[in-house]
Amino acid sequence: MKILFISLGCDKNLVDSEVMLGLLTRGGFELTNETGEADIAVINTCSFIHDAKQESVNTILEMAEYKKQGSLKVLIVTGCLAERYKDEIMEEIDEVDAVLGTTSYDDIVSVVDRVLQGEDKIQCFKDIDLLPESRTGRVVTTGGYFSYLKIAEGCDKRCSYCIIPKLRGRYRSVPMEDVVADAKALAAQGVKELNIVAQEITVYGKDLYGEKSLHILLKKLCEIPEIRWIRLLYCYPEEIYDELIETIKSEPKICHYMDMPIQHASDRILKKMGRRTNRDELVAIIEKLRREIPDITLRTTLITGFPGETKEDHQILKNFIREMAFDRLGVFTYSAEEDTAAALMEGQIDEEVKEARKDELMQIQQEIAFATAENMVGRTVEVLIEGKIPEDGIYIGRTYKDAPDVDGYIFVNAEEEMMSGDMVQVEVTGASDYDLIGDVIYEFTE
Repeated sequence: MKILFISLGCDKNLVDSEVMLGLLTRGGFELTNETGEADIAVINTCSFIHDAKQESVNTILEMAEYKKQGSLKVLIVTGCLAERYKDEIMEEIDEVDAVLGTTSYDDIVSVVDRVLQGEDKIQCFKDIDLLPESRTGRVVTTGGYFSYLKIAEGCDKRCSYCIIPKLRGRYRSVPMEDVVADAKALAAQGVKELNIVAQEITVYGKDLYGEKSLHILLKKLCEIPEIRWIRLLYCYPEEIYDELIETIKSEPKICHYMDMPIQHASDRILKKMGRRTNRDELVAIIEKLRREIPDITLRTTLITGFPGETKEDHQILKNFIREMAFDRLGVFTYSAEEDTAAALMEGQIDEEVKEARKDELMQIQQEIAFATAENMVGRTVEVLIEGKIPEDGIYIGRTYKDAPDVDGYIFVNAEEEMMSGDMVQVEVTGASDYDLIGDVIYEFTE
């Protein structure tokens, strides 16, 4: 039977989807990308903010229509939306046959089998503080040359705006030997770039080994011959520590790149958010990273329109962006999520004001980003080739400064044919907004 798998939300959710895909293929099911061909549809949902919830609901309803028409026999919902609204999904959408929680994805094959055997309205949920057993044998869906490596589940931070701890449980590090085994399996499939992910990666190992151990894990990952780049995503600023910085400096495979979400720069708003840094501490860690690793690329994310955010708070954030000049930056408008402390706070802000503030922040960042791109002209960089635009004869790639799917690209001219996954030296010859243009450098010997 053919299964259509739809993965929504973050890259951490994508890892769960790839694990489920591996389990299903080993269970004898055939995968398809064609909705009309599918006998079974599995939707791995997101429930982080309102827009993500709406996308998940719309996707479920869309697939329910296919089931009504008779082309689809089984519809299963997994992930964060299922964890959060299991009863509502089962009661309000008759076409859904089963729901699985965030720690139950390793039961996907048995649940599909139970539905095919005639069982209906299955709910499969486990303690959200458990660590699912299945982590290797993934079906890589990112093109084969890069992948995400999830090293932990859950979060202990409990920021006032965030629902994740209630959906994903407390912070649980994946044992180091399991992470390395997963990385080696990915490398054997041709993966060259590992993007290290979790709700937060900087406290990795503290629950298992009694101290932060990300630097130890990174050194083990650097020993895998086929891996060329290792990128760090989701490092909370207050948890960045000296051994980690030293490891980034000393291990050539680790990209000088860090995704460090700060969310705001007003001390008053940071405190209301339940964040564990103030403005001065943020400045200190950013300056330290740039002092210790001068060519580091820093990406961050911000939330604008948080309850009670004043014009003065917004101005503080604008000034901070200009002062810190982040290489990469994204902005979310605040989303009031039920069952979070922030949703009950006074001073909820109109959506129009949130959007206007977001636009102002992104306009400042756009000017910074364009100038940063211009400063790259004339430099030589290593590029991971991702594909080709056939009609233009131009290749598309990324430098160490660009994480997949969220940052920019470099458009590369080459005299010789290249394949996705090739890594080449490129001279940057131009910049266009967020993206770069360059030529492959060939070394000719007599």
